Amino acid sequence: MDSEYDVIVVGAGPTGMTSAMFTGRSRLKTLLIERMIPGGQIATTSTVENFPGFPNGIEGPDLSEAMLEHAKKWGATTTFTEVTGVRVEGDYRVVETSDGELRARAVIITSGADHVRLGVPGEMEYMGKGVSNCAVCDGAFFADSPVAVIGGGDGAIDEGLYLTRYASKVTVVHRRDSLRASKILAERALANPVMDFRWNSVVDAINGDGVVNSMTLRDLNTGEVSNLDVEGVFIYIGLAPNTDYLTGLINLDPGGHILVTPRMETNVTGIFAAGDIRQKAARQLVSAAGDGAAAALAVRDYLKQMAG
Repeated sequence: MDSEYDVIVVGAGPTGMTSAMFTGRSRLKTLLIERMIPGGQIATTSTVENFPGFPNGIEGPDLSEAMLEHAKKWGATTTFTEVTGVRVEGDYRVVETSDGELRARAVIITSGADHVRLGVPGEMEYMGKGVSNCAVCDGAFFADSPVAVIGGGDGAIDEGLYLTRYASKVTVVHRRDSLRASKILAERALANPVMDFRWNSVVDAINGDGVVNSMTLRDLNTGEVSNLDVEGVFIYIGLAPNTDYLTGLINLDPGGHILVTPRMETNVTGIFAAGDIRQKAARQLVSAAGDGAAAALAVRDYLKQMAG
């Protein structure tokens, strides 16, 4: 792998892969860095139904693979490593990774967001032993078993519906008295005989004996505490931006999201940011791809200006 590029894109989710495709088409030497698997959230989504051009939907992993191949077709290369920092060094932006340093004339930050933790006893102890953030990855392990989904947004309900393919019962635990998910997903969930709902409730603990066997729930209205027997707990209560490695370099809002202009420019010249990592992102696949294209076009113009 070379150590110097025109553009380095940090994060191979839909935003990053779109950016890399556009910068590649601009004949810019592009490196796409990913720490896990390409695709970000869509790589662990069962079916994507709201991306234009796929009226019958498309499996998330299939769309991820197609987007990566599209970026590669136009010359983008990929590497898998952890980005630990970014700094400015003259006309270059240096990307620090666990495998060494890489230099580029411009950087696009598209490292997205990770699942928010419940922060309750048993959550981390049983991660991978009944606790999961990926129904597509782990759902089949819970065939004919009761599971719970924590959350009431699109992610939680979409994954809950996927789990009904395997589980004997899917209990949705939500701190409100109605779902936040889009109407179409909410209607499907409420009509599904395998799904049950515990409204106005939160998780106080995840219990087990080597693997998960129950959860302790608390009713927010009455304060009543009860146990729910489950073998799997799937947590979808929100996403936190992956910006820890940028603290002190780029302007962030109180939630850790990057502040950008409409052209995806950060406060640091030559560093751009797009997708779920930026402030006020729409958190939709189509807008994530649009952000990636906007950032790539802004980089193209920036590098032209730098070249005189």
